[in-house]
Amino acid sequence: MQDISDHRSDVFISKKMSYCLRHNPGKYGLKLDEYGFVDLQEFLNAMNRIHHFQPKLTEMKIREIMHNSDKERFEIKNGKICALYGHSLPGIIKRKKAIPPKVLYHGTAHRFLTSIEREGLLPMGRQYVHLSTDIAMAESVGKRRDHHPAILLVNAEKAHKDGIDFYIGNDEVWLCDCVPSKYLRLLK
Repeated sequence: MQDISDHRSDVFISKKMSYCLRHNPGKYGLKLDEYGFVDLQEFLNAMNRIHHFQPKLTEMKIREIMHNSDKERFEIKNGKICALYGHSLPGIIKRKKAIPPKVLYHGTAHRFLTSIEREGLLPMGRQYVHLSTDIAMAESVGKRRDHHPAILLVNAEKAHKDGIDFYIGNDEVWLCDCVPSKYLRLLK
């Protein structure tokens, strides 16, 4: 069983991994491929060089962090690692198009509702709009900016039929370029 200090160090490592893979791989001397992947060994070398982890960060430790996390943030495949969503890098990380569930959800601060009603959901500082598969996840995301967030229901089925592309982020997160307000309904 992990003690609290172990959990805090896992959170610290996860945040540093996210920063590197989502926002600033160049700071670590890394270059992501068109799908956001980088060689795992190069990533480990860079993380250890920059952050001086003791003990050294290993693939086993990353897999442990991934396994114990409440969210699926990273993927390791074919000797490479990537962040699954949340990128703010210039240029778009390519995602495979997929047919979304009938409805998705988006949690946001009430102060943004007027803008959303006028312009729809936009990616803002990220590459994609992030949508949740359930209300609980949308609420959790929305609480980052509002203690009692607004929850929007997204008619993803209709949006997709009308030509809006959706991409899988992970089991709980879907991505799209934008969602016009006609596909949104305020739940609370």
